[in-house]
Amino acid sequence: MQNSDYSYSPVRVAVIGGGAAGMMAAGTAVMYGAEVTIFESTDRLGKKLAITGKGRCNVTNNSTTAEFLESVTKNPRFLYAPLSALSTDETMTLFESLGVKLKTERGKRVYPETDKAKDIVDAMRAYSSGAEVIYKKVSAIKATDDGFTVTAGARDYSFDKVILATGGKSYPLTGSDGSGYKLAMRLGHSVTELIPSLIPINSPSQLCKDMQGLSLKNVRIEIKDEAEKVLYTDFGEMMFTHFGVTGPVILSASAHIRGVDISTLTLSIDLKPALDEQTLDQRLLSDFAKKTNKDLINSLGDLLPSKMIEPFIALSGVDGRKKVNSITKEERKAILSTLKAFRIPLDSFRPIEEAIVTSGGIEVKEISPKTMESKIVPGLYFAGEVIDVDAYTGGFNLQIAFSTGYLAGKSAAES
Repeated sequence: MQNSDYSYSPVRVAVIGGGAAGMMAAGTAVMYGAEVTIFESTDRLGKKLAITGKGRCNVTNNSTTAEFLESVTKNPRFLYAPLSALSTDETMTLFESLGVKLKTERGKRVYPETDKAKDIVDAMRAYSSGAEVIYKKVSAIKATDDGFTVTAGARDYSFDKVILATGGKSYPLTGSDGSGYKLAMRLGHSVTELIPSLIPINSPSQLCKDMQGLSLKNVRIEIKDEAEKVLYTDFGEMMFTHFGVTGPVILSASAHIRGVDISTLTLSIDLKPALDEQTLDQRLLSDFAKKTNKDLINSLGDLLPSKMIEPFIALSGVDGRKKVNSITKEERKAILSTLKAFRIPLDSFRPIEEAIVTSGGIEVKEISPKTMESKIVPGLYFAGEVIDVDAYTGGFNLQIAFSTGYLAGKSAAES
């Protein structure tokens, strides 16, 4: 009987992009026995991850799969298999095992207990530490008879499998510059229209400039069209800027009004959502009674932040220099109306480079949701924001990156 020598050669996997999806794909592929190389175009891994959630990193959402999919705005059904491969619970367990203690806040948003995105970035770097990292931008991917040739920094590298996890088109300074779409198109893939999502909104109103830097907490917003039909409503935090408005409720609203002419819309802010108009009127009368000889402009300090008082009075149409004791019932009604509906005209979205998420990407019909493998180019996989899936704020988009990254890494290594 003849002896045969069998030599095992691990699958060589290239991961293009060292963000959340790329690091998850790389670490998982290593765990399943692959030899992995990450190509990262910036000077470090996890650059965009480090600035998410205002530097706190809303890492996932502590919701069931059914609840999760309700918050996915594009192609939710495509995500059943990735979320089955790595659920929100399993993601939380993974980070806890990597030494990151987590906490759940309003809206089931999950953050590191330290409120530091750096802890999540460090954990992901540790998870993917078994992969080699080449800090060069990939300029070409070519399918060959026995795998792929990846060109980066004027040099060619050979691999059995490639995972494309280059991110979207938002935040180009962090490496998400849209180059992944071009690489995919050259390999025969289709890319759907790329539009900004979770993005601040411009306003033509001078009031925004006057209140620049002011944050409002616990307000209710409504986005209305010209017929006063409410297109979106939310409760939470927002901020005025030199160009218009931003903050969590504004970013979420932006995902709901894609495809609408923004210049026809109005933002209406209920500054006192906990009080109905009658209760608020009593509060106003009580405040006025204490300051009966003061000018209106000097009597609203208990109701409004100081930076908002002058813009508020301008919007109400009441004379700010009028004594409180001479305010008419109609003028008080105008003040109440402005407290319950502080209206700001909207104009347009900010540039896509300022979006948290790019809506659009690789056409999902061309990807197997069970493996993340291309249906067009065998051995090519996709993960993260480069795919045409996106969701609202609240940790959903990062979870999509982690789940698709995990499944792509596992599938590429096992194949």
